[in-house]
This record gives sequence, C-alpha cells and structure tokens, in this order.
Amino acid sequence: MALPSQLKPIQHHLRTAQEHEKRDPVVAYYCRLYAMQTGMKLDSKTPECRKFLVKLMDQLEMMKKELSDNESMTQEIVGNAHIENYALKMFLYADSEDRSGRFHKNMIKSFYTSSLLFDVLSVFGELSDENIQHRKYAKWKAAYIHNCLKNGETPQPGPIGMEGEAYDDEFGAEGGGPSEAPHNPPQPQASFHGHPSNQPPASNFSNIQIPPGSHTPANTPAEIPHPEAAQPVKPVPVPRTMPVVDPSLLNNTQEGDVRLTPEDFTRAQKYCKYAGSALQYEDVGTAIQNLQKALKLLTTGKE
Repeated sequence: MALPSQLKPIQHHLRTAQEHEKRDPVVAYYCRLYAMQTGMKLDSKTPECRKFLVKLMDQLEMMKKELSDNESMTQEIVGNAHIENYALKMFLYADSEDRSGRFHKNMIKSFYTSSLLFDVLSVFGELSDENIQHRKYAKWKAAYIHNCLKNGETPQPGPIGMEGEAYDDEFGAEGGGPSEAPHNPPQPQASFHGHPSNQPPASNFSNIQIPPGSHTPANTPAEIPHPEAAQPVKPVPVPRTMPVVDPSLLNNTQEGDVRLTPEDFTRAQKYCKYAGSALQYEDVGTAIQNLQKALKLLTTGKE
C-alpha cells in the first residue's frame, strides 16, 4: 500500500523497519511503532491516511505476537536499551570511519539510519540531551559527506561546524530525510563551500559526547551494501581501553541505613540492562561502567 503524501515524514522510518525485518525484528517493530504514533499526529482523519495507519496497527499487533517471548518487547527498559545501543553502535561505526577519512555510501547510510533510530527512542520517553545532539550531528554529517562526494570534493573528517539551522528546517519540511534511501540526503541550504577562505565555521560539535568504551565494533549494525555498490572496508583493529574498576565497590554491602526509592531501583535496573545490551556487541568497557553505576547506586543510594 502506497504511503499517503501527508505521512511522508515517516517514510524513512518505515524503510528502516523493512530493512531490519529479518536481521533485527525488534528494531523493525519499534521503527513501525514510532511511525504509527507519528502518523497519528500527522493525519488520522483523511480516509487514505486512516486506512494506511489501521493496516500499520494490524502489522504491529502481528509482530507483537510473534515476538511475545522477547524481553525487548515485554520489558520497556530492555527495549529502550536495545534500540539505544543499536543506534549508538551504528553512529560509532560511521563516526570511526569518518574520523579515519574513509568516506563511502555505507558510512553515510549508517550516520543517517542512526539519526532515525534516535527518533525512534522517543517512543520510550523524552530523549536525553546527548541523544538529541547525536541525532542532529548524524543527520547533518550524512548530508554534508554525501554532498561533498557528489560534488567531487573531499569531506573534512571529524566534528566540524554547521552553518545555521537551515539544514534541520529542511529535513523537517522534507519529511525527515532523503528521498531515495539514506545515501541520497537532500542538499543543505547552506554549504561550507561558500564560506570565507573555504574553511568550515567554528565547531558547534567539537565536544560531542561519544559514549565510553567506544570503538569500531567487530560486527557493525550497518547494512553492508552489495559488492557492486561499494568497495569492502577492511576492519581496523582498535585497542580497547578498559575502565578501572573502583576498588571500593568490590565485596561491598549496603552502607548504613540506605533507603532506596522505586526510582533508584528502576535506574539500577536500567544500568544493568544497558550493560547486558553492551555485552551483545562485546563492548566490555561500557558494560563495566554501567554495572559500576548500578552497584554504587544500590550500595550508597547515590549516583
């Protein structure tokens, strides 16, 4: 069924869901859930939109039954951790390729798809400031690198400044993304190439927060294009920096009369789920840091 024009802003989230149908059904489900919730706000009155959204709801119900034994579906905290870790790993893969000066369609797609998944995180509640920043940076990077390659120019790697907010406005107006998959982002209204001395403006993202324990993952979530679409990129081994374990947390018991609130238990559980999800990607550093946060909270009542 064709997507009504009024629902154009959700087209790329639905495409991402389709791409992950088999490789990660949980990602596919939450992308469709986000699309459905957003679509309801856009237009649930006109017959064509209503018909499309009802069909999407039926699809969600079917997926929910098929995945009923999956913790990411039955526990919101686990689902949140699954999508966030997936989005961050995709972002980190693209960021690592970018900083190493390896520019190709797959890294552009990874940047853009990660930004869509940060959108999807809003089904669990308000986005953190860090994820809002990651989303904005990833969308901008995807368009910037695409346009440089399209114009035969070499992109500047790493965090560099953006010129104004026209890019974000255009994405909002155009429906949140490129018209033909993430490797065709629209042209930003402002370009670096007209900037004085051809130098990028002062960075707004020089202090972008990359999660601890970040490294190029051995199995990036990014979908590798067909061989004819891009040259294979050889993985570059990156030594992992292991965080130091706080000795005071070892063999520790609860300190004195610590009264934990229901919110404390929820936060501790969330840290543990994040640690478990990080281990799925062999990200030991992030797992240790989250477990230490949970242990400190449970033993001291403080973060």
